[in-house]
Amino acid sequence: MTDKILSRAVAIAFGASVLATAAAWAQPAAPAATAKASPARSADYIVAIVNNELVTQVEVDQRVARAKLEALRSGARLPPDPELRKQVLDALIEERVIVTYARDSGVKVDEPELDRAVANVASANKMSLDKLQERLRAEGIDYARFRANLRDQMMAERVREREVSGRIRVTDAEIDNALAARQAQMASTSELNIAQILVTVPENAPPEVVAERRERALAALARVRSGEPFAVVAKAVSEDGNRDKGGEIGPKPSDRLPDLFVEAVRPLAVGGVTAEPIRSGAGFHILKLLSRVDANVASVTQTRARHILLRPSTALPVEAAAKRLAEFREQILAGSRRFEDLARQYSEDGSAASGGDLGWASPGSFVPEFEEALGKLQPGGISTPIVSRFGVHLIQVVERRQMAVDPKELREQARNQLREQKFGPAYTDWATELKARAYIEMREPPQ
Repeated sequence: MTDKILSRAVAIAFGASVLATAAAWAQPAAPAATAKASPARSADYIVAIVNNELVTQVEVDQRVARAKLEALRSGARLPPDPELRKQVLDALIEERVIVTYARDSGVKVDEPELDRAVANVASANKMSLDKLQERLRAEGIDYARFRANLRDQMMAERVREREVSGRIRVTDAEIDNALAARQAQMASTSELNIAQILVTVPENAPPEVVAERRERALAALARVRSGEPFAVVAKAVSEDGNRDKGGEIGPKPSDRLPDLFVEAVRPLAVGGVTAEPIRSGAGFHILKLLSRVDANVASVTQTRARHILLRPSTALPVEAAAKRLAEFREQILAGSRRFEDLARQYSEDGSAASGGDLGWASPGSFVPEFEEALGKLQPGGISTPIVSRFGVHLIQVVERRQMAVDPKELREQARNQLREQKFGPAYTDWATELKARAYIEMREPPQ
């Protein structure tokens, strides 16, 4: 993850809470020209003007304080204070650039989606919508501006996905290479059952001893080639611990076998014997491939899952969203609420109407953080809150199945995984270009 993405993640994760610092983000944005003429309050001042948006010192202070609090809770290490403040300011400027671009780009957020986001803010603060509006009025915060702020952030997330995804290109050659690498990885986890006849060679043995031991191994190989059962020859000649079992090592994943053995039996059909004794540090080996079970690259485990997604915003920081989802999890486990009902009521995702159901998905269909959490769950299991670039998820695995995958689907899986790998750099480039085109004026502290 690049520094820019880290900075932006910090900015979102350490956003101000809705009640404690609402005044800092709920005030209407002033145009740049008007802002220049406005006197700074004694407790606050403008540190940057971004297009027609302001970044104030209060915002920077709040983000820095929240970052320090989170670091204290988690044990994370933060950079020195001047660098931390610079990262926070950079992140705030980047947010303003993207928000203003989103407004100009024509991205829309439907009222029901916005209503759900507002409800999630109220729920995270353990109050009804009426109580939230009452509290906002008491704090002198305009409710319409509160909703507009949430809408801006939702539009920013939406335009980010659209613009960055549109920049990513994956070539057929890249897909071919990814599939070849996957095939090699699958082959490395094949299960092999090998039998061996070992003729040991003492350490630092003189050439004549090495030659004599090699002749002994060749004689054993000749007996096998003449039709004598491999197991009989192994019991008579082999000097390893498996001789009483006819030299059979037993089924093992290929990555737990010596590379020398794996390479030697790779060209063999089941039942085949190596053409020559294989030399290792232990001595001379004659190998027989008893069985091979290849991992099937054309078969995958598909998962049917559902989730509840809360999208962090300045009004609903990551930690508040995660806390709310943890409460949902406790309610579901206690049997007082159903997962699908909570998803329909609260999830800020297109799957909300279907109870969060994401349908059947093959590996590589989701972002890495989601995939990793999914892989750890058994059917019926519910994750702890998981953070991805889309927001905070509560995930439940409904069921799994083994399915054959045709070549087209394999290529699509590889394409999705490559696109995900390229998202970070593509986002960085896009955000850098937006900032280069934006009007950004840095302000000095008032004297």
